[in-house]
Amino acid sequence: MSDRDEARPRRPRRPRRPRTPAPARAERAPMRFTAVLRTPARAAEPLFARAPSAWQRMLPYVVAGIFVVALLPATVAVLTNDYKAGGGWAGALGVAQTVPLLLAVTRPLPAWALILTADTLGAVVLTHADRVAGHAWPWTPMCIVGYLVLMICLGLRESIRTLIGVWLVTGAAGVVLGFFEPDGVTTTSALLFVLSGGVLAVTGALRGIGDAQQRVAEQESISEAERARRTLLEERARIARELHDVVAHHMSVITVQADSAPYRLPGMSEPVREEFAAIAASARESLSEMRRLLTVLRSDGNGGGPAPGAAGELAPQPGIGRIQQLVEATVRAGQPVELSLAAGAERAAPPAVDLSAYRIVQEALANVVRHAPGAETRVRVTHDAGSVLVLVVNGPAARDAAVEPGGSGSGHGLVGMHERVRLTGGTLDTGPLPDGGFRVAARLPLNDASEDPS
Repeated sequence: MSDRDEARPRRPRRPRRPRTPAPARAERAPMRFTAVLRTPARAAEPLFARAPSAWQRMLPYVVAGIFVVALLPATVAVLTNDYKAGGGWAGALGVAQTVPLLLAVTRPLPAWALILTADTLGAVVLTHADRVAGHAWPWTPMCIVGYLVLMICLGLRESIRTLIGVWLVTGAAGVVLGFFEPDGVTTTSALLFVLSGGVLAVTGALRGIGDAQQRVAEQESISEAERARRTLLEERARIARELHDVVAHHMSVITVQADSAPYRLPGMSEPVREEFAAIAASARESLSEMRRLLTVLRSDGNGGGPAPGAAGELAPQPGIGRIQQLVEATVRAGQPVELSLAAGAERAAPPAVDLSAYRIVQEALANVVRHAPGAETRVRVTHDAGSVLVLVVNGPAARDAAVEPGGSGSGHGLVGMHERVRLTGGTLDTGPLPDGGFRVAARLPLNDASEDPS
């Protein structure tokens, strides 16, 4: 190895994804292909245009090409040898009746118009053929096969109304040609009418199922987004109420101190008294504005009355000092929790950080009880000169979690955590662990905690 090779930095290898076992892939392959068949194509889109694999997207072109290659020489040979039609007519009809199948992949309705016209013209030409008696008429076997392939493309693309119109026009063409039926032929009008109707019914049903599933998926996506938005707004309103309780306490202290200053500090000059009176008046006005805002936040929208649970919201807000009680209640519920609480963390944290730390631990423990019952859990709350660190780590579940309606959690509890950390200007790190557990780590700054970083 040369010095240049040794000095050249090596790119880190990407971790390989775990390969799905071959039996599992084989079982899921038919299901995925069935989903592709049910996926309706949109206007100006080829069939299977939204399929996940390149070979699935190319499949309609390959199938149409195979039928064209097979039907074109067969049509020319049968018209020439069996029906004794002229070679020029046989070649022209063979091309006109088969090549438009390639167009059916992207625009099946124009392709149907071309092929039906060519098939009808071929039936008229065969009435003057030398050996039409004893053979299929007005639709030759090659016409029937190509027409059924065309019906598959139509059924997967067009609406039910269009499919019914195509089917009726097919039957009408057979009825009209029946008035010019040569003697001794085997009539195939009814056969094509029945077969094309069955193919259109099956493919139209597949397309209808795909449309219904797509609408359900879109509605579920909209409902989930709306549910997440509503959860976010509710969490923000709850944070606003809690912040009101915290700020209102300090504003009340300012008001009392400003009102009592002339009595506690005798000998003040009149301008100083007026300044303290203005401070007290501004504080009282701010309290009134916050209480009016709180009335709106706590109302139920039906008359301004308190919302359910408002009485509990009037209680003092919890903080880091009550995490011990929270952990003890969780342990009594059967969840093994180990707590490490640094001394002085409650006194060092501002009210917003104090409340946010408690709520983050509360939500994290609730998620552990809900999704990992019996898991070993560690809660750690520490602080340094600039921030409070909250860490909640749990191992894998010791027993099966109760299945909730709607599947495994929606993650809306994490939305509330992010909102609280964002409010304090901190950072939040959440995610699964390699052993099957989960980790929640929040760093809440002690300075400028009341500012919104956005």
